Amino acid sequence: MEVITQNWLYFVIAAAIMLVLFVWAYATKRIQKEFVTLTWVLIPVAIAINIAVGQIVVILRLPVYLDSIGTVLVAVLCGPWAGALTGALSNIIAGMIFGPDWFPWFPVAAVIGATAGVMANIGFFKSWWKVAVTGFAIAIVATIISSLINVAVYGGITASGSSFITAYLLQSGQGIWEAVIATSFLTEPIDKITTAMIAFAIIQGLPKRTIGGYPKADQVATEGGASNTQLYIAIGVVVVLVLFAAFMLRNILGG
Repeated sequence: MEVITQNWLYFVIAAAIMLVLFVWAYATKRIQKEFVTLTWVLIPVAIAINIAVGQIVVILRLPVYLDSIGTVLVAVLCGPWAGALTGALSNIIAGMIFGPDWFPWFPVAAVIGATAGVMANIGFFKSWWKVAVTGFAIAIVATIISSLINVAVYGGITASGSSFITAYLLQSGQGIWEAVIATSFLTEPIDKITTAMIAFAIIQGLPKRTIGGYPKADQVATEGGASNTQLYIAIGVVVVLVLFAAFMLRNILGG
């Protein structure tokens, strides 16, 4: 629990900001429509997906995270506030199960959910290329926030596979901020586009009657091609990105 005791003020401020935002959203009636019965049913399933896939990635030391697939699913089908809550709860619950190193990242997870929901709200989850743009937008936001947390809480080196890249850049003479930000810009787009594409593929693979009851089901109606075509393209993009990530890690470790 050392990571918490040494950074308790950060946790208090981050939790207070999130609480204030959710209270404001509830008071202004921006949040109620997102939290229907199906939303509450989907959230624990999404959290389980986040934790299971995220833990596998940590064990394999891959240079990505893939711990936000469930968060994006909830955000797209239910809304940004539901997505933000799913992301935050995922990291908090994972911290209780696997250790406190998960706790500091809950603001990043919440912002990922909020960003995915907002992008879906403006129509950027209806075709594979729009989903790629959504993933890139999530990556930019996640890079900014995660870089701050990475340096402030961990000094730039974490348990994730991407820390191999950070360590390599530090050894090559880069400063801590340059190394962390460069690592994020290398890994985050791959991770977040892959995450968004996997969520998109899952949604496109489900029967329409299954997703029809969710608050934002209309946001995933495909455009620019049949649903099956979009599904196959999304799977293809995921395969290419995963292979590229594996190639990148092999080259870094080999170097």
